[in-house]
Amino acid sequence: MMDSVKNLHTIRFNMKSLERIEHGFSVASTQIKLQLSPRKLYLKNPEKKLEILYDADHSKTKCYVKPHIFPYFTMQLEPNGNLMRKDQHFTINEVGFDFAVKTIAMALSKEKNEIAKHLSFAGVVDKNGMKCHLVIYENTNFGYYDYTVKSKETVTSIAYKLIVNDYMIRTKNKLYDNYGYLKTGSVIKIPTFYCKKAVFYIDEKSMLPISITIYDEVGIFENYEYYNLDINKPIDAKEFTKSYKGYGF
Repeated sequence: MMDSVKNLHTIRFNMKSLERIEHGFSVASTQIKLQLSPRKLYLKNPEKKLEILYDADHSKTKCYVKPHIFPYFTMQLEPNGNLMRKDQHFTINEVGFDFAVKTIAMALSKEKNEIAKHLSFAGVVDKNGMKCHLVIYENTNFGYYDYTVKSKETVTSIAYKLIVNDYMIRTKNKLYDNYGYLKTGSVIKIPTFYCKKAVFYIDEKSMLPISITIYDEVGIFENYEYYNLDINKPIDAKEFTKSYKGYGF
């Protein structure tokens, strides 16, 4: 699976997501075009009437956002800014497979010799119209511990450092809208592992995880389903411009 992700250059796909946020769950269906290097992305969410365009060649710190509802006009926003991150488990910088797979692989590697106790293969099954390897991770020792915030640390920097889920920290500590520096010396709860349980459906043909479900101590925390994968087919550079036919910027 890691090798398959490394060999991705371009991909088109549809994604359905389910994410637990501050008040209930957020559900989205998204159409995505992605070039990995240099990173370029076009995202369209018909339900939320939203289009996003990011081109690292044009700007590494801004993306175009067009809501087809009020206020209607095209905005330039920071992918890591408050407006773009609100009620989102991940930013557009993490869209695709590379971030998710690398993060989960690193998180599992923390357990080293213990991983065999928590990881199981449940056979080949049908999922989203594909034959998939079903792999399940479950750790009953999942919990939280106290962490003392150091100088100039954010929830995100702590999550990266400790290889845990950013939004899970926010949920446990009610830090949903805190994207700046945390108070030095304050104590927050950190999950002991990336999750309590994870279920992966890995497409037998592409060896990509076309379904990922993450659980915490409460239940389902996030789920991502991938459909209509079009892998490593050239995407015209014009498709990552505002003026491309059919876009609404």
